[in-house]
Amino acid sequence: MRITRRDQFAAAGVLLVAVVVLLIATITVAGYDPGLALSAMWNGSVGSWYALSSATLVRATPLLIAGLSVAIAFRAGVLNIGAEGQLLAGAALATAVSLALPSLGFALIPIALLAGAFGGAVWVALPALLRRRFGVLEVISTLMLNAVAVHLVSWLVRGPLQEPTHTYPQTTSITTSARLPILLPGTRLHAGFLVGLFLAGGAWWVVSRTATGFRLRAAGANPFAAASAGRIDVARVATGAFLISGAIAGIAGAVEVQGVTSALYEGLSPGYGYTAIAVALLARLNAAAVVATAILFAALEAGATAMQRDAGVPSVLVKVVEALLILLVLAFDAWERRRQKPAEATES
Repeated sequence: MRITRRDQFAAAGVLLVAVVVLLIATITVAGYDPGLALSAMWNGSVGSWYALSSATLVRATPLLIAGLSVAIAFRAGVLNIGAEGQLLAGAALATAVSLALPSLGFALIPIALLAGAFGGAVWVALPALLRRRFGVLEVISTLMLNAVAVHLVSWLVRGPLQEPTHTYPQTTSITTSARLPILLPGTRLHAGFLVGLFLAGGAWWVVSRTATGFRLRAAGANPFAAASAGRIDVARVATGAFLISGAIAGIAGAVEVQGVTSALYEGLSPGYGYTAIAVALLARLNAAAVVATAILFAALEAGATAMQRDAGVPSVLVKVVEALLILLVLAFDAWERRRQKPAEATES
């Protein structure tokens, strides 16, 4: 059954209503005033141009790029849970390159982004090899490497890359020429958001409009049928998607350093790689829809901070809503698949 644009808009409307209903229900059950809490959330996320551009869209940028990373891997049937570690690896290498080559001027911006992509791809290469050669589950290997990446960053910012005074566990700030330009004066919105939009458009076009995308979708949907009937090298497609996924996650880390933090330090990512899994699932692995879901999650998290600050409502309640939202979408997908099976059997 073909999904029309009207159906997509209807689904988006239902999703927004579900978010509001879940927020009201969760806040009320927790014993807080939902009106005061929602007002604070609105003002802190989309209530003003500054809140939208400098809080929501800035926070949406790493979620968008990392969400694309997860969506591409999952589409190919590769359960890459390691976007967090790949993001940190990309951030670390982009920072190291920026600090080592400050004389390159503005050419350092694309070079650091490519370094981030390379760092993410290298970080995911081991799980990809283990999956292809030994059948090791990528869920386990990528998840374990997340912890390794966290400790690697800690070692770097307390060792070889630590700032000269050795007082703070962070690097020296990268040179101004390596930083992504601000898109709108008076805001914190940087060019990394455009990078995310470009990657989303490119990923959507490749997955839905090219032979490479068809092979990726076929390998993810039914690897046995793709290999036998479609003569597709499923292992090669999965490995390629794995590496591309890691590279994109690495770009998310580079963008965060070049556009926001200007330095590498412990706790650089508040869990962007994990939230990206929810972003991709809510978008149903559609690269174009990842843009919308990344902005939605960013608005929820930016609003959660304002809600705790201005209304005294714990921001963790928003995490509860995000989890319930994902469960709702997964339950709907399961129900839809069960509903379609009898229809397909009747048609055949």
